[in-house]
Amino acid sequence: MQLTKYGHACVRLEKDGKVLVIDPGAFTRDPVLDGADAVLITHEHMDHVDVGKLTAASPDLEVWTCEGVAAELSEVPAKVQVVRHGDAFETAGFRVRAFGEWHAANHPDVPIVQNVGFLVEDEVFYPGDSFTVPEAEVGTLLVPTGAPWLKLPEVVEYLRTVRPARAYSTHDALYGDIGLALVDNWLKMEADKQGADIRRLAVGESVTLA
Repeated sequence: MQLTKYGHACVRLEKDGKVLVIDPGAFTRDPVLDGADAVLITHEHMDHVDVGKLTAASPDLEVWTCEGVAAELSEVPAKVQVVRHGDAFETAGFRVRAFGEWHAANHPDVPIVQNVGFLVEDEVFYPGDSFTVPEAEVGTLLVPTGAPWLKLPEVVEYLRTVRPARAYSTHDALYGDIGLALVDNWLKMEADKQGADIRRLAVGESVTLA
């Protein structure tokens, strides 16, 4: 299975000629849905879901998401299906399990929205905007590293709790060059401590997962 990092909070997984995209939001400029068979969306914030992208996509596209997002996609021609914590399903040949229910606390005046994380092929876990710890072993963790709702100690604690063999930065478009250099340093420190592959992928960079 190949994982490719796209802008900000979006990744693309490819396996056996099929393509699964997670969180193609407004900060992702590339045509990430070209050739996509299925999409997973963790929550309703615009940096994770771009309704315009989905409206222009193939009507054969399968979209799996929480109830809050599905309510906003009524005009999208794709096949939209609701999932909740504990659900398991298969889409485009990928086995997926859902974990988590809520977005991390953000601004005190902003309501907390639904947020569901996805474990794909019992390998890649994408938590969305949360530090959900799935009730499963995780080989590859997509770890949020930059957001108003997180702090560095929380990122480190999350990595140490899940203890994946690999972890790659996501949710990092808010940083400039200096901030990204800090992220690289923080992740290297943890990689050295855990003896794991923990780092930031450049936009467009791919890794092959066993």
